[in-house]
Amino acid sequence: MEQRRLGRTDHDVSVIGLGTWQLGADWGDVSEGDALAVLEASVEAGVTFFDTADVYGDGRSEQVIGTFLKEHDGITVATKMGRRMDQVPQNYSLDNFRAWTDRSRRNLGVDTLDLVQLHCPPSATVDADATYDALDTLVEEGAIAAYGLSVETCDQALSAIARPHVASIQIILNAFRLKPLDAVLPAAQEAGVAIIARVPLASGLLSGKYDERTTFAADDHRTYNRDGSAFDVGETFSGVDYATGVQAAREFVELIDEVGPTGLSPAEVALAWAWQQPGVTTVIPGARNAGQARANAASGDADPLPKPLFKGVRRIYDEHFRAAVHGRW
Repeated sequence: MEQRRLGRTDHDVSVIGLGTWQLGADWGDVSEGDALAVLEASVEAGVTFFDTADVYGDGRSEQVIGTFLKEHDGITVATKMGRRMDQVPQNYSLDNFRAWTDRSRRNLGVDTLDLVQLHCPPSATVDADATYDALDTLVEEGAIAAYGLSVETCDQALSAIARPHVASIQIILNAFRLKPLDAVLPAAQEAGVAIIARVPLASGLLSGKYDERTTFAADDHRTYNRDGSAFDVGETFSGVDYATGVQAAREFVELIDEVGPTGLSPAEVALAWAWQQPGVTTVIPGARNAGQARANAASGDADPLPKPLFKGVRRIYDEHFRAAVHGRW
């Protein structure tokens, strides 16, 4: 699988990484054995980048990865911090940064974290000089090797990209969320900042497997956060209305049947669409089992997608989503 430089770091990472939210919580129950199997299958398929956070399962995801790292080398792990307290700017302090990174280092069993990302902080935190002064201090102290931000909006991404030591931006990017293509990806390319594309399957919609009758477990965020009552609704189905998303996903499958490519599932095409965007460094789909992990990784070997597919994705977005989501995030 192709490896790309992770922004302003000395790490090269696979174009398909692994998001590990589902190994901690909020996607239904996943056993530790299944979680380790997902990690193993991903690495065997060429994945060299794991993304996690200190709040996924209250540290469970980090701990599972830490167990895995004891017997595996060559993996870059990015974690996130900032959501263990109320989301107000005063909580994004150096003392809290130290406490959160110390906890993550213990969970992962490492002295220095490869990459720490602020976990969708308030815009005031993204814009504040003090934020980056504190993060620079953590680098100087050796707690972290590099830092980035996971953001909700393109405006936040552009603000962070302008900072000289920001290594990466994590942002929602998929065939149903195109706004980052307009300004964020070009700005990141120019600055040498990595783009980590999250929610690449729109919480599974782009697999083409869901319909109006599909149900999800009560502890799955696709059940309890459709109205955004738990966290930003943009994280669930990319913020699109579920019924509209199902219809658009049908059109996405029809588009693939019409223009290709052949031999790839809709999910694999959606992942390939994401990593083949200029400026994207890695894409981080989740996986609940080893089979899903292998299928996700297979998309990292996809040939260049046909140009009519990119045009068709834009048409679907313009018809179904632009008016509802483009101005919001």
